[in-house]
Amino acid sequence: MSGATQMQQVTNTLEHHWLPFTANRDFKADPRLLVRGEGVYYWNHKGEKLIDASSGLFCVAAGHGRPEIAEAVHAQLLECDYSPHFQVASPLSFELASRLARITPEGLNRIFFANSGSEAVDSAIKIAQAYHLARGEGQRSRFVSRERAYHGVNIGGVSLSGMIKNRHAFSAVMPGVFHMRHTWLEENRFAKGQPEKGAELAEDLKRAVDTFGGDTIAACFVEPIAGSTGVLVPPVGYLERLREICDQHGILLVFDEVICGFGRTGKAFAAQSFGVRPDMMTMAKALTNGAQPMGAVAVDEKIYDTVVNAAPEKSVELFHGYTYSGHPAACAAGIAVQDIYQREGLFERAAELTPYFQEAVFDLQDIPVVADIRGYGLLAGIEVAADGAPGARGYDVTKRLFARGMHIKFTGDSGIVSPPLVAERAHVDEICGILREVLSAY
Repeated sequence: MSGATQMQQVTNTLEHHWLPFTANRDFKADPRLLVRGEGVYYWNHKGEKLIDASSGLFCVAAGHGRPEIAEAVHAQLLECDYSPHFQVASPLSFELASRLARITPEGLNRIFFANSGSEAVDSAIKIAQAYHLARGEGQRSRFVSRERAYHGVNIGGVSLSGMIKNRHAFSAVMPGVFHMRHTWLEENRFAKGQPEKGAELAEDLKRAVDTFGGDTIAACFVEPIAGSTGVLVPPVGYLERLREICDQHGILLVFDEVICGFGRTGKAFAAQSFGVRPDMMTMAKALTNGAQPMGAVAVDEKIYDTVVNAAPEKSVELFHGYTYSGHPAACAAGIAVQDIYQREGLFERAAELTPYFQEAVFDLQDIPVVADIRGYGLLAGIEVAADGAPGARGYDVTKRLFARGMHIKFTGDSGIVSPPLVAERAHVDEICGILREVLSAY
């Protein structure tokens, strides 16, 4: 079938698909379709090449088109296409859990599998509640999160999230969530790495303790780097102070590492980059390099032991799970990806490229339309000055960049730059060159 014929068939059926997080009417009038990926590039339906500046949706860390992953998934589907994980299991899920336990922070070595970051967050909410109930503190029903947070799109995650457009149409959210202030400050504009000011914002958690009682709070959820909102890097001392307050009041600290995890910060997880150990950690995206849907929660073994040992023998300890938890094909992909990360030293490679990447991105601050730049590791946020309604200019920039040959994820007026970990300096130059060209036109 020719490309023109294939495109005509797709165009004829566009209306049947309701796209997520998309201006559907505008998209269907001029679709932007990705049909092939290799390395750090996509190709669209017109045969045009685009550099992938956001690793898909921050998930394709090892680059596109990895045959090792495809072959592992293919072989597994032929051998055993599906295994439930209710009272039976696939051997691969235990192997992947063991592989993950090697790279998670010490003690976070019990892995619960889900199918996305959203499901991982909701699983962590339930695990926190089950843990406190098992230890005789079932009154801990409150949760603390932040403004501008993104913790997925399930009801639990939406309740924790602090991005208004993701919440305002959905009133049936989970009660008992307190939102701390976000960490963006005017005086920290164009700060490289961790801002020096803002550690005192962690005292908002103490305010929640003083207002509601520390013994009513189950967990505090934070992204080490708030990614989807535009890359808000934690101020120096901020995460450390959250850890202190949680320890003082028996509150679990949960890091949402769905974006930060698997080398994005130069180490396996941002918890290790910042030297702050959470009690639980959610992950997804680069877990399978985007090749299969999968999420997971890394849980402190003490939490696991408390929940499991509180239940009677031969009974279910945690009444939670998904049909596709630990799906064998997803596990095969995850194991293949871990092999790639280790064999190619991609976490170390990201750390090595970070200084060059950050310098190149911050060099764009002289462009008049650029209002702020924030970054850490191979992750950066470039905020453009609003023009009319919030997000209108960001959406226009997204389309212009696509037309110029670059894929990037914008949230509102902030573009999130996170190239695959296999990127080289020449790719960084290409990304920043296109950004300069397009943004300078405003």
